Formats: sequence, structure tokens, C-alpha cells
Amino acid sequence: MTRLFFSLFVVSLLCIFATGCGGGGTSVKGKVTFDDGTPLTVGTVIFETEMLEMIGMIQKDGTYRMSTDGKTPGIPKGEYKVAIVGAGESIGEYDPVTFNLIVRPLIDGKFRDSSLSGLTCKVDGATTFNITVTRPTEEFTKRGIPGLPPAPQR
Repeated sequence: MTRLFFSLFVVSLLCIFATGCGGGGTSVKGKVTFDDGTPLTVGTVIFETEMLEMIGMIQKDGTYRMSTDGKTPGIPKGEYKVAIVGAGESIGEYDPVTFNLIVRPLIDGKFRDSSLSGLTCKVDGATTFNITVTRPTEEFTKRGIPGLPPAPQR
């Protein structure tokens, strides 16, 4: 009898983990725009909890759709902090120190960190979460990172 209860307990736990952590889930989509209404056309939206990270690639029209694995639409229900990464454009030059392609940020740096962005989303059913971002607040430097001195001239 004890063995039966233990087996049922283990099966119950497996079902809970399988449904709570599996791919797919609740539909979450939205659009990322600047405060003037124009769409952000590049980057990745990230929904984070302490244990999970879900992604949604931003399309050319500014729309995104969240996914747990990059392919299957939908994410688990819950409270998420939100960030946007990869929102930059190449200026066609390389940094002479690191030899990395110089990328100019398109959005304010606070949006790259979910703890600084001020963006949160509660997902408890099909959700549309539109995001408004601002452009960088500091002048673009030759290195492409606000606040750093320009790269040395040759």
C-alpha cells in the first residue's frame, strides 16, 4: 500500500513538472515602438523570472511573439520582468582595439536590463503586451557604446 502511494506521488510530481515547465503555453505577442510611434525593427524581447527566460524575435514591423524555445509559441503563466537586447545597427566599421564590428544602439540602455527597464508583464491568459521604448539618451560614440570615449584615431 505504501508503495502504491509513493508511486502515485512520483507520477503526480512528474505531471506537475511536465505541464509547468514544458514548451508552449499561453500566447503572448505585441509590438515594440518608439515613443513617436515608429516600430523598432530589430532585436529580441526577453521575458524573465528567477528560473525561466523566454524570447521573442522582433520582426521588421516591430511585432514579436514569445516562445520558450525559440520555435514553439507560448510561455507559462506568471509575472515577468522584460528586457530588449540586440537592438542595434552596424555602422560598417570595426573597433581598432577589439576588432569587433561597431554597433550603434537604437534604444536607451536601460531597456537591455530587465531590472532597470521598468517593464513587467503578468501573463494569465492570452496576452498582448505592447512596449514603448526611447532612443539612447547619450550621444553615440565612435565605439557605439554611450558614455565611452571615442575610439583612437589612426
